[in-house]
Amino acid sequence: MSGDVDGLRIRQAVRALLLTRQADVLLVRFEFPSGTVWALPGGGLEPGEDHVQALHRELDEEVGLTDVQLGPHIWNREHIIPFIDGNWDGQHDRVFLVPTDRFEPQPTLSWSRLRAERMHELRWWSIDELREAAGDIVFAPRRMLALIEELIAEGPPDAPVDTGV
Repeated sequence: MSGDVDGLRIRQAVRALLLTRQADVLLVRFEFPSGTVWALPGGGLEPGEDHVQALHRELDEEVGLTDVQLGPHIWNREHIIPFIDGNWDGQHDRVFLVPTDRFEPQPTLSWSRLRAERMHELRWWSIDELREAAGDIVFAPRRMLALIEELIAEGPPDAPVDTGV
């Protein structure tokens, strides 16, 4: 599924903020030619999928979660950057809150397939670890720590928040 913004080819995607009661968050390490980025699990919509269907598929493929209860759509992120494969000019993510207990991720896709999608690691981060890494590591969205702290303090927003890049 795609969108067109000012003539740009924008890939529609969905991501999950997997958040425990202890404020641990599961992140994915992506390796791009431009550098390492830690982001939320998820990915692009396949033809015929809506965002909820795509998120259920992505959570199964990337972390091994099935039959998960999705929370509200909390954030939107649009990133204009040409994809390496040349197919897209950027991506629009819808982020859903997914409250969960900590679990051991077990992707159903092979690691060779995940690496082909530039995914190289899954890791739980505590809020303290996010704070410690904030100046040294690139997160997507960049304001991830502040957004999570706001979510913890205030609860889910009434309408999705624009995260910025």
